Amino acid sequence: MKKYILPIALFLLAALPAAAQKDFGSARFDRTVYDFGKINTKDGAVSCSFEVSNIGDKPLNIFAVITTCGCTSVKWTRTDIAPGAKGTIDVTYTNDEGPYPFDKTLTVYLSDLDKPVILHVKGMAYKGKK
Repeated sequence: MKKYILPIALFLLAALPAAAQKDFGSARFDRTVYDFGKINTKDGAVSCSFEVSNIGDKPLNIFAVITTCGCTSVKWTRTDIAPGAKGTIDVTYTNDEGPYPFDKTLTVYLSDLDKPVILHVKGMAYKGKK
């Protein structure tokens, strides 16, 4: 049993940076995954935000954010993000289609980047008494 503890601990430590701050060229996101955990469908819509920092030397613009489902809506900073400044991507998940696990993808198109950045909102919706 003891021989399995170290490999499992190392695996868990290696998985931590995936949800932590991440750089994409001149853009730094505070996270790429937001996990709502367990949410009751009777509680209604849930929201979260992703923060993007301009770590480059010229203005950064969020051109578009595309969602994979009509159950997820987004609002984002529409003005240029100056070097050293921050913008946000606000996400609302309607939470009215469960119960089931969900993982919704957001494709973010930014100026100064050749490829889009992929963000995720996920969780487990369940039906329960309010």
